[in-house]
Amino acid sequence: MERDERALEIAKEMVRIPSVNTTEGERHIAEYLEQVFTAMPYFQKHPEQLAVTGLKDDPFGRRNVMALVIGEKRREAKTLLLHGHTDTVGVEDFGGLKDVAFDPDALMERMKTVDLPEEVKRDLESGAYFFGRGSCDMKSGDAVFISLVEWLSNHVSQLSGNVVISLNPVEENLHTGILEGIDTLLRWKKEYGLTYQLAINNDYTCPLYEGDPKITLYTGVVGKLLPCFYIRGKETHVGQCFEGMDASYTAARLVDRIHLNMDYSDVYDGEASMPPSVLKMKDLKPWYNVQTAKEALVYFNWFVYNEEIGSIEKKLVKAAEDAFSDTKQLVEREAARYFKTGAFLGHQKSEGKKAAAPSHKQVMLYEELVEAVMKRTGASREHIKEKEQQIALAEEKKGTDLREIPVEIIRYLLGELGINDSVIVIYFAPPYCPHNMLQKECADLEQDIKEIVATMEQDTDLTYRLMHFFPSLSDSSYLKIDDSEESIQTLKDNFPVMERLYPVPLEKIRELNVPAVDFGCYGKDAHKWTERVHIPYTFEVLPHLLRVTLKHFAYLGGESCL
Repeated sequence: MERDERALEIAKEMVRIPSVNTTEGERHIAEYLEQVFTAMPYFQKHPEQLAVTGLKDDPFGRRNVMALVIGEKRREAKTLLLHGHTDTVGVEDFGGLKDVAFDPDALMERMKTVDLPEEVKRDLESGAYFFGRGSCDMKSGDAVFISLVEWLSNHVSQLSGNVVISLNPVEENLHTGILEGIDTLLRWKKEYGLTYQLAINNDYTCPLYEGDPKITLYTGVVGKLLPCFYIRGKETHVGQCFEGMDASYTAARLVDRIHLNMDYSDVYDGEASMPPSVLKMKDLKPWYNVQTAKEALVYFNWFVYNEEIGSIEKKLVKAAEDAFSDTKQLVEREAARYFKTGAFLGHQKSEGKKAAAPSHKQVMLYEELVEAVMKRTGASREHIKEKEQQIALAEEKKGTDLREIPVEIIRYLLGELGINDSVIVIYFAPPYCPHNMLQKECADLEQDIKEIVATMEQDTDLTYRLMHFFPSLSDSSYLKIDDSEESIQTLKDNFPVMERLYPVPLEKIRELNVPAVDFGCYGKDAHKWTERVHIPYTFEVLPHLLRVTLKHFAYLGGESCL
């Protein structure tokens, strides 16, 4: 198998552009990509098939770069979609090597002078890897796609059907690039009569454990929710600490119950999602004082394979109820111990005081809070929606984080109910990533992937495994939705001002409905300072895998296998 030197060259050029998420570097890499595609004779002849589209109202000038190659051997509707993201996470983790994090050659020279873990040192010395932020996640995968499209654009007489490449920014947080890129995909679908057969992502794959001898391909993508817990306790002076209920402690108990707890992992067909991880926990005190925290906020990354959102909500409510119970038990237990000390001997209340049970429901889903306000005040849902929008707009002007804008809305609604203590309100916040997989309604495609893998194992000395869900977040989430209508409605009901804070074009995604797989460049330590990509697999085997796929589906040679 020959090395794709052009792909390797493009990969290193892309890594040298510091396209850190939410910086102008994301615009710069789009400018580079635009130059690469406009230099191709095919797109000079067909400029209408190259779409470089700026994101709406984007302060950084970020843009999608998308291109369509139409085969001339046999005009067909079938279309293969290649997609990848062009942004990276930051480089703070590089420490003293931060200044060369985007320069693979300089970085690797400097790495020779520092202490390295044995495996990293071995990989560095082997010459089989190149290092640098974005090398593995996922600019090398992008580069392999670009090189392939460049070759196809010069050989359209050998191509049946069509190939689209979509390179998008903002994957590392809100996925805005692919969400807006859907419009171009749908426009081309209508304008050129395309039928999207399959989407391939080249996001990074890696060993699943130390010494893993297999290469993993994924036939779907994990989904993600961001469940948030707004916690209101009962404030008190620290000198009377048993007379309150500290919201911070309740938040801590929630984290203790949920964080990395495999009881909340979504298990499907023998595969388990990563358990929830806490992403933020804080009290909402604006400054220091000796009053215990009245309010706190905690939210979690929650991966979904196939579970209904309504089922997940029940688990969230139970965890919140248990956290409240833990807090009450602590206060009562330690108060009793305190009042049994010598100063209180003989006192009638030596067992301490138990807090009176509140008159309101202590754990509520957001939709339950809204319904309670409507019932008590007689307000219509339209009136509450208008108020939600007003508050959200005001918070946006203040620069409030998207995940915290609902807090002010919840404060308003609790005020309407006259609730000023001891309550947890559960809501969802951005981003929401739908889950999907071939197995839902694409059994034929699943068999095709198995046959492609069998061919690859014959052509190489490698062994592959197929798994249902790419375990990290991916733009593939927005190409197809497997969530039921009921599940989506549950999400909407408990996602304050979703249409404003995270307007996922659900109907457009359902119209697009492209099954997606992840082939992946291969490397190690994505999102770590030792991030590196394996050169022989990524620039020799992966290009061959893509050509095998094109041939299997009769884009290049042979007859259609479908």
